[in-house]
Amino acid sequence: MQKITILIHCKDQKGIIAAVTTFIAKVEGNIIYIDQHVDVEQNVFFMRLECELTNHNITIEGLKADFDKTIASDFNMSWDLYNQEQKPKMALFVSKYDHCLFDILGRYSAGELNVEIPVIISNHNDLRSIAERFDIPFHCVPFTKETKEEGEAKQIELLQRYQINFIVLARYMQIITPKLIALYENKIINIHHSFLPAFPGAKPYHSAFKRGVKIIGATSHYVTAELDEGPIIEQDIARVSHIHSVDDFIMKGRDLERIVLARAIKLHAERKTMVYSNKTVVFS
Repeated sequence: MQKITILIHCKDQKGIIAAVTTFIAKVEGNIIYIDQHVDVEQNVFFMRLECELTNHNITIEGLKADFDKTIASDFNMSWDLYNQEQKPKMALFVSKYDHCLFDILGRYSAGELNVEIPVIISNHNDLRSIAERFDIPFHCVPFTKETKEEGEAKQIELLQRYQINFIVLARYMQIITPKLIALYENKIINIHHSFLPAFPGAKPYHSAFKRGVKIIGATSHYVTAELDEGPIIEQDIARVSHIHSVDDFIMKGRDLERIVLARAIKLHAERKTMVYSNKTVVFS
């Protein structure tokens, strides 16, 4: 029995839900999840639907063609239909910090993430041994001001070779190039401390400690050409006080980074996020 996920957004108008659910019934599908949201200010309708196809003679390609012709065109929809049995292929970009990488690979090995990880790409060799421990191909692609164009070309070649669907920056300490962002629009996930822009720079936790903050956090977002300004997927916080040291801040911050990034990966891999107007709709 095939399971599919359908994501829809379009101008809000009467009859969308009825049309979609009637279509699912017509193709002998059993709806197991449905949720919708309307952005009243922009008059935009969003829907996420999961269903089981009980008719074994229906193909995914045939279903897509039928849906596009009979439903999507009538409502001028932007939509995607996914086969849940096909796991998206995720590339990991890393530098020298290992806490997010270990966490992701641990969850991956435990079967918590519905993804494949065909490749890890880094601008340093420091984390190669971790990739080898988990038996995942590791490629070092130097990326400096002088090697930027060559590095970008090599990254793109690797991503295409491994047929990558989306990228996760697991504390990758380089700015992603506009060309790569354009190739993977809303498909590059980053993690950073929530202090930006209040505490920019190389040592945000030290700056936060000096300021005496009471809350620290982490934010995962899609990468856009505007640095750290992309649509937010997931966030979390931890409370701190005068009794905590800078090392405590760093430890708590890294814990948050691991947790928030893992949640964001899970949401994206399960097709629960939709991006519009530099914001996200995140379905439960």
